[in-house]
This record gives sequence, structure tokens and C-alpha cells, in this order.
Amino acid sequence: MSLSSSDLLPRLRAVRLFLCDVDGVLTDGTVVMGPGGEWKTFDIRDGLGLRLLQMQGIKVGWVSARPSTATSDRAADLKVDYVLQSSTPKVTLIEGLLSETGLAWEQVSFIGDDVLDLGTLRRAGFSAAPADAMPEAKALAHHVCAAGGGRGAVREVVELILKAQGHWDTMVEKFAA
Repeated sequence: MSLSSSDLLPRLRAVRLFLCDVDGVLTDGTVVMGPGGEWKTFDIRDGLGLRLLQMQGIKVGWVSARPSTATSDRAADLKVDYVLQSSTPKVTLIEGLLSETGLAWEQVSFIGDDVLDLGTLRRAGFSAAPADAMPEAKALAHHVCAAGGGRGAVREVVELILKAQGHWDTMVEKFAA
């Protein structure tokens, strides 16, 4: 559903809640399991991007159908506002969160990569899929990232939002001082 830049701008400006899937979006989808527990790798720039959104008052949440201690630990490290890990359909989880926060789907940005994300990608005001997402996810996304899952896709979308909302240049200047 790729939209033109002028069509994306109002959607990006409306974002007040940034949500994303975990495995395949914040990670490359690899899960290493063994006697020491479960391990996942997360892109450090994606993490900083989430903190930059929060600095601008945009809430951040992760929505995963697969509960994981590694996910919980990384979310705590980044001070993620909402961590929803449940086999409950993602649309249902997010509708509960929207009810709690008073926000609407039009104010949600969501990044997903697989069939479990399709309903959410369809409803979000701005949706994106990593470059290596399933074709069905890419087809529903307003934006398909150049970067893959766990390799900067989240940061790419964060920068689109911050630029559209007029925050990026100010933030860069602040950090360059």
C-alpha cells in the first residue's frame, strides 16, 4: 500500500504512540536457546531511537505474541512505556491500550513483519514493515523500510516521525552542541 510522501506526512504528524512487534522487527528474528536461557540481539540505534521519541512525548510500546524474559529485560533497560506480551490477538491488546490511554488508531504507528501483525498494520494510522518482512505485511504497510528487522528498521521509522513532526533538526543540534 505504498503511499506518496505527501500522503505520509499527515499520518506521521499524528503519531502519539509508537508500537512495534519484537521478534523480526526489533530483532532479526533469531532466538538462541540453551542452558543459560534465551538470548536475542537488539540494534542499539533502534533503542536510542525509541528514547528519542520518548524525549518528544511520544509513548513507546512493544507488542509480542511470544512472552520472553529477554524482551522484558531489554524493554526495562530502555524504559519502554508499554510491554504487551501475550498470545491474545495483537489488535485486542492494542485496543485495550487505546482505551486506557484515550488515544485512537489514527495516532498509532506500528511496525510489524509477519501474519500475526496484519490486523494491526491495517488499523494503524501509520504502519511500516522491515525490508525482510513477509510479503503480506509489506502489502499492508504504508511504508516498507530499507532496513531489515533488528538492523535499523525501527530507527528508520523513528526518524521519519521525528522529521515529520519537526523535532529532528533540533535534536541533532542539541546533541552536536
